Amino acid sequence: MDFIMKNVGGIDLNIQANERAISRVGLGCGRMSNANSDRNESIATIHAALDAGITHLNTADFYTSGHNEMLIGEVLKGRNREKAFLSVKFGALVAPDGRMYGLDVRPQHIKNYLTYSLKRLGVDYIDLYQPARIDLAIPVEETIGAISDMVKAGYVKHIGMTQVDAATLKKAHSVHPISLAEYQYSLFNRGIEKDIVPAARELGIDVVAFGTLAHGLLGGTMSKDKVDHGNSYIPLFHKGNIDKNLSLVEGLRELAAEKQMTVAQLALAWVLTKGKDIMPLIGARKVNQLQESMKSLAVHLSESDVKRIEEAIPVSAIAGGSFPQMQFKHGIVVPQ
Repeated sequence: MDFIMKNVGGIDLNIQANERAISRVGLGCGRMSNANSDRNESIATIHAALDAGITHLNTADFYTSGHNEMLIGEVLKGRNREKAFLSVKFGALVAPDGRMYGLDVRPQHIKNYLTYSLKRLGVDYIDLYQPARIDLAIPVEETIGAISDMVKAGYVKHIGMTQVDAATLKKAHSVHPISLAEYQYSLFNRGIEKDIVPAARELGIDVVAFGTLAHGLLGGTMSKDKVDHGNSYIPLFHKGNIDKNLSLVEGLRELAAEKQMTVAQLALAWVLTKGKDIMPLIGARKVNQLQESMKSLAVHLSESDVKRIEEAIPVSAIAGGSFPQMQFKHGIVVPQ
């Protein structure tokens, strides 16, 4: 099998001098466990990513009730464990129908979550462990303290955070060094640029960017006649918003054509220009999708290119918000 690139670069976590670097981009594995995913193709894609030099595998214990972890575990059985950087989120409560209905990040339960993840993944330790969200009724210091105990015990190497504000990130970092912070980031969601990225840089925390294609808006295949109605709960896709947002995407096609690339590749290349400390996740679930996405790593965008991209999709023209910024208290969603 012919892969696009064999070296995707790396980023040092800067926590301990003897810690290894992780790849410039990561593989977001969550969609590989969807009902319409092909198991064999998903396994082949993870192998392809590792073979191409992508070490960062991003998952969660609640992705299809543990199936995603088991999928990754199957891949790792025949590979060098040290060549994979496993990032695992925990805490989301999921009903039998697949819907998230609450959050449980109580400190006394974290060890239990970790035990099951280690078993499903078939490993002795997890490289990065992080709560899926935080509970406003529980001091973040207590949640991070419980994970820190697992670091001391050798079951976790690094601690991460997901979708928290700058103040919470600083509190967490004061208890134990936070290595990576995961946030949604795309041309349609640039909110982290104001407070989060500066705070992370001040603390020496690298940022993992998920949702870089804005739920498919920047995938290049969606049109006004072909909309993913599964995303109808997202304001960007609400009636009256989706047509406006798709019109903005059309403004990228000219530049993409000039660069002889797809809109999706251009969107990912744009994220890569935002700093070497920002690591996008590739949400591929097929080998050919992974290969196409990896071409973005070889793209050079000038300052003029970046300006044109951002002028094509100005923040002021975006209709509706992106992924809901859910907050929890006592395990239940707090009305916004």
